[in-house]
Amino acid sequence: MNRITKTFNELKQYPSAIAGLCVILLLVIFAVYTLVTIPYSEAIRLWKGEGNIWLETPRNARPTWFNYFYKEKRPETIILRSTENTEMKTITPLGDGLSAADIVFEFDYTYDRFPTEISLFFTSQFERSRPYVSMKWVAPDGREISLTDLTLRQSETYRISQDKNVANKVGGIPPEQGFFTDPKNRNLVQKGTYQLVVEGLLFEDGSNLDATLVVYGQLHGMAGTDHRRRDIMVALMWGAPVALAFGLLAAVGSSLITMMLAAAAIWYRGWVDGIIRRINEVVMILPLLPILIMVGMFYSRSIWAMLGVTILLGIFGSSIMSYRSMFLQVKESGYIDAARAYGASNTRIIFQYMIPKVIPVLIPQFVTLIPTYVFLEATLAVLGLGDPVLPTWGKLLNDAYTNGALFTGHYYWVLEPAVLLILTGLGFAMLGFALDRIFNPRLRGL
Repeated sequence: MNRITKTFNELKQYPSAIAGLCVILLLVIFAVYTLVTIPYSEAIRLWKGEGNIWLETPRNARPTWFNYFYKEKRPETIILRSTENTEMKTITPLGDGLSAADIVFEFDYTYDRFPTEISLFFTSQFERSRPYVSMKWVAPDGREISLTDLTLRQSETYRISQDKNVANKVGGIPPEQGFFTDPKNRNLVQKGTYQLVVEGLLFEDGSNLDATLVVYGQLHGMAGTDHRRRDIMVALMWGAPVALAFGLLAAVGSSLITMMLAAAAIWYRGWVDGIIRRINEVVMILPLLPILIMVGMFYSRSIWAMLGVTILLGIFGSSIMSYRSMFLQVKESGYIDAARAYGASNTRIIFQYMIPKVIPVLIPQFVTLIPTYVFLEATLAVLGLGDPVLPTWGKLLNDAYTNGALFTGHYYWVLEPAVLLILTGLGFAMLGFALDRIFNPRLRGL
């Protein structure tokens, strides 16, 4: 405990270390919050889009906070549900089981740009006779535009933006523009209160009708959306625990096992040292990334398979030679001869006398190794060899590249995961360099 307190007091002398610790702490809090609020199964369901969960989300929408930087205010998604506001819907009995169901969606449009789409989602309850609806659009100046008539199933979607008849009624332009166009200047948006009126007929007692109006905006959510209408925030959030877990497990696994093997090789020498050195010589000439690519192509793209191969190859990497040189000096120390003299076992000498002596050197190296493996996992995902199930930062970059995000102006799609990767690497690097100065006396004056 005293050693930890002393180390922390020394860290205070390095502003970069404090900044690195703050970044790491924020990432850890972000990862824990993600695991609590979005469990694994829910994250997979959201990213796969099961159950058409993203139907009410615009495609390729930028983050909502972009509006702070635009001179002209761009539209955000407007969603109105009759189930959430009972004042929108009126059901009037007409006798003989016949009822009139009227739904009026009313909203204020104060943006300077046109929306991207307009859709209407119906849900109805009936036994045999389907409800019948007719719809009209009412502009702020009183103009009325009749849309269409529908006989509804239990679940029905009316894509107003894809209705060519409606487009012809507004001058041959897309409905999402024609509805909001200023009659005096077709290039400007007419601001004001709009209405979508749904007039329905129910033919059975107990029948019901509800609807949801979605006016898709150019901006949506804190992180925007992708080409499949998915909220990018899901991948940004889940990328944190995946990256930290992969980097931490790979760094811990490879570093600790490598150190134990090096200590055993120096202590036992002979055939034990010979085998470890021969394996080390073979592994050092094997390229890690191409091997992981082959594993992903011919065996499995699971993150656990990639992690296992990474640790296995990292165990016998070049760092084992550094540990050997350290343990050669430790072995010749006087307290090792004293431990051997009073009959300490080989295992006790290795784990209680040799390894603790080298651990201070391990800590800075371990910290700086974490971002190396974080970037390795992201690299595999960017190459299309990431885990096919998990939403990660690398997967976002791969999707952005595949769909030409930079060429279509969707810079947020690339910059958001890239910034998080850079912050992760920067945080661990700043902390690792400071720890190296603390634990390595030769660097303290630098």
